[in-house]
Amino acid sequence: MLTDEVKKSIEESVLCWLATADSSGEPNCSPKEVFTHHDSNTLLIAHIASPESVKNIQSNAKVCVSFVHVLKQKGFKLKGHATYIDASESHYPELYKLIQPVAYGFPVKGIIQVKITRVSPILAPSYYLLPGTTEESQIASARQAYGI
Repeated sequence: MLTDEVKKSIEESVLCWLATADSSGEPNCSPKEVFTHHDSNTLLIAHIASPESVKNIQSNAKVCVSFVHVLKQKGFKLKGHATYIDASESHYPELYKLIQPVAYGFPVKGIIQVKITRVSPILAPSYYLLPGTTEESQIASARQAYGI
């Protein structure tokens, strides 16, 4: 599921968005700054300040995670089933070793482990609506739009 292309995109992204829903279906979507891939089917997200996400996952494991490279304007949407691993659980240290290098000193209360069931690409409309759009032209356009 998590091909080399998807893993590279995860590594290049500075934020991902985790969508959850509670047991009644009420949605929640929140940004996550600390995340990484674990193996070809697993995404790990640090619980730093995510009480609503954790609460929702404990009653409804279905989640969607998206990430988009801000300049390339492309990324991926991952759907799957999440479990929450609290810092007190026996297998937390093993997973924390994978999150720690990208935690930037944030205190990690636990880890949201997402077992991926589906991967879909995300592309800005310009890639398929404006003839001749390439990754390079999209980056140049984004740099101009953002003044960087």
